Amino acid sequence: MEHEDPRNGESTHCSSKKPKISSKFISEAEIRGEFSHHQPCMARINNGSFGSCPGSVLAAQRQLQLQFLRQPDAFYFNTLRDGITASRKIIKDLINADHVDEVSLVDNATTAAAIVLQQIGRSFAEGKFQKNDTVLMLHCAFQAVKKSIQAYVTRAGGSAIEVRLPFPVNSEEEIISEFKKSIEKGKSNGRKIRLAIIDHITSMPSVLIPVKELVRICRAEGIDQVFVDAAHAIGSVKVDVKEVGADFYVSNLHKWFFCPPSVAFLYCKNSNVSSDVHHPVVSHEFGNGLPIESAWIGTRDYSSQLVVPAVLEFVNRFEGGIDWIMKRNHDEVVKMGKMLAESWGTNLGSPPKMCAGMLMVGLPSRLCLNSEEDAVRLRSHLRDYYEVEVPLFYQALKDGEEGVRDKDGFITGYARISHQVYNTLEDYEKFRDAINRLVEDGKTCKMLCIE
Repeated sequence: MEHEDPRNGESTHCSSKKPKISSKFISEAEIRGEFSHHQPCMARINNGSFGSCPGSVLAAQRQLQLQFLRQPDAFYFNTLRDGITASRKIIKDLINADHVDEVSLVDNATTAAAIVLQQIGRSFAEGKFQKNDTVLMLHCAFQAVKKSIQAYVTRAGGSAIEVRLPFPVNSEEEIISEFKKSIEKGKSNGRKIRLAIIDHITSMPSVLIPVKELVRICRAEGIDQVFVDAAHAIGSVKVDVKEVGADFYVSNLHKWFFCPPSVAFLYCKNSNVSSDVHHPVVSHEFGNGLPIESAWIGTRDYSSQLVVPAVLEFVNRFEGGIDWIMKRNHDEVVKMGKMLAESWGTNLGSPPKMCAGMLMVGLPSRLCLNSEEDAVRLRSHLRDYYEVEVPLFYQALKDGEEGVRDKDGFITGYARISHQVYNTLEDYEKFRDAINRLVEDGKTCKMLCIE
């Protein structure tokens, strides 16, 4: 590869330092200790929103923060760049990228979306794309992604097409069918689809998307670029960027991979397009390639990007490592979801094979969750009065649509439960019993008090 920047870490073709593997696997008591900083008595079944960072990784982060504060110049010149390169090498191996210069570390998936969509917006503004060309995305795409399209694409003359996905969903084929219909719509009247944005795991409602199949469809249909928003993926499902085949792939490291907030990796497949992507914060590194631009965006705390080796040491304390953790989280969230649905007489939002570490579970219709405001009220009530933290989702019934029913009416409310290594059966029993108590007391969402 020509003109390699030595800060990418592969000019000498040395392999990254292998993580330590403990001869003694972590115990349940040690897991409890690693997360003892969590609020006591709170049933925290919402790992999907902010993730969780073990105490040993927080201690490593604190040492890096103090090292910077003791002698910032030495840290900048002797530690920061090599440390970020070491983290990128680990991610490169985890996701099966070809080269470390395909991997950049950024704050979060929102930052990555801005990077990709600014590049698309520039092409519209510079006349490379026609004014009626479009961007394709799922209707349940993260709101920040939709706002980025508004900020960078539609303002420059582009348009957006949303793929309406069914929910509850029964099969991958339902998603694939709707995706194909939207591509046909997007290409109507001579338009070209310049970018498809595909979630690997949708946030709300949470569903594992058949991303490899959708990317293949995009290639067959001649869509210019594909960006996979996989905010929830790494540490939750296997990630192989070469198998996925997208041009861009982002995943947060602080959600399911135990990093402190906030850090994500952005994979950019080596191509002519990847040379035209830039970090939205411009520093003196502008023009040196996205990995180098992202490694210095001014004075700030970079410690979350530097602790990836410590995270790898933590997950390797589990017998089977990250693969075992992913399987256990999936198996347990399905088990807990089925337990809740059976107790409440409701349903799951997707088949077990279409979830990872999160699962949607229907709430009893007697709660009368009939709006987003009702969902917020019930969630706050559960937090304040029952010490349960769980996100809730309102699924509006559309005209002429047959919804899912329980014995009392249509189910329009769902809980998104997560499972991570610190969770216990008692967390889900606490949630189960809180909902059953509200139903037994004849409470509806609008009747609930919040602090």
